[in-house]
Amino acid sequence: MVACKSVRIALDVMSGDESPSTRMYSVIRLLKDKPDLFLYLIGDEGFIKSFLGMVSGVDWHRLTVVHTVKTVAMSDSPLKVLRSKKESSMWKMLELVASGEVHACVSAGNTGALMAMGRHILQMVAGIDRPAIATCVPCRAGSAVLLDIGANVDSTAINLHQFAVMGSQLSSSVYQIFKPRVALLNVGTEDIKGNEQVRLASQIIQKDNRINYIGYIEGHAIFSGFADVIVCDGFVGNVALKTAEGVASLVKEELFAAFGLSWWSRLLGLAASPMLKEFCRRVDPVRYNGASFLGLQGVVVKSHGSADEQGFFQAVCQAIYEVKAGVSDCLTIDEEGVYTNPH
Repeated sequence: MVACKSVRIALDVMSGDESPSTRMYSVIRLLKDKPDLFLYLIGDEGFIKSFLGMVSGVDWHRLTVVHTVKTVAMSDSPLKVLRSKKESSMWKMLELVASGEVHACVSAGNTGALMAMGRHILQMVAGIDRPAIATCVPCRAGSAVLLDIGANVDSTAINLHQFAVMGSQLSSSVYQIFKPRVALLNVGTEDIKGNEQVRLASQIIQKDNRINYIGYIEGHAIFSGFADVIVCDGFVGNVALKTAEGVASLVKEELFAAFGLSWWSRLLGLAASPMLKEFCRRVDPVRYNGASFLGLQGVVVKSHGSADEQGFFQAVCQAIYEVKAGVSDCLTIDEEGVYTNPH
């Protein structure tokens, strides 16, 4: 862990599907719950100060407001934002990370735009060809890191090896897992299964003795706890994640509907209420909000665009964990494609 008495994080207040007020409510809670946190609020200065002016007891000395006049829309293309959104809240947020003024940044905005800006402003870690988006998913015991979940639709074997490196480092540094078990997501567990790039990636990862590689894992085992890090390309990862979220939502709806069918089922539901609440808490996507953009020279966390106050709060907490774990400082790739940890 990195000795860090205080953490400075830039927040893109304006970007996202929800109103900026939603993220401002998260700011109020962060100031209350995280006394070592200093926030840089990027966006419309008039709106930000007006909102905070209605709240009593705001700790102003831990706040810096940076005014911007533009916002990246969810419909903006990566090419458009690189050309015409250099005065946006998202762009300024990343510049603060690049300059070292803040340790990390969080946005609920356009994923493609954030990735394009991040690569342009922060640059890639030496030896990493492409960034990957990593998130935490619930397992029977604890959680696992799943990556890539959307940065790369197509990935080569070399890319998948690098994702395994970055996912392993995230798991060991942030989640304190000793020698995390790394698996490749595949259509079967046999050596002959999968496309050419997945099979080649398996061979490459096996030769990297710094990765605790356990082989292939199938989709039904993502949440089994069999692996601590699950690697795939962005197309597969995104579909897997959103399918899981949909199934979790369906199960919750069906459970509550079943317990409301009759007076007897309602009585059973009342008795099972504590267990139902714990189940809902475990599978609630809000609890795992905050996806990490790995491979960039800086900590960048993406919140879900429709995240509520609790969801955005959780995304900022993820950024805090990564800063204190020194994620951006402990990963390099040598000329042979093997990662080294300076710590």
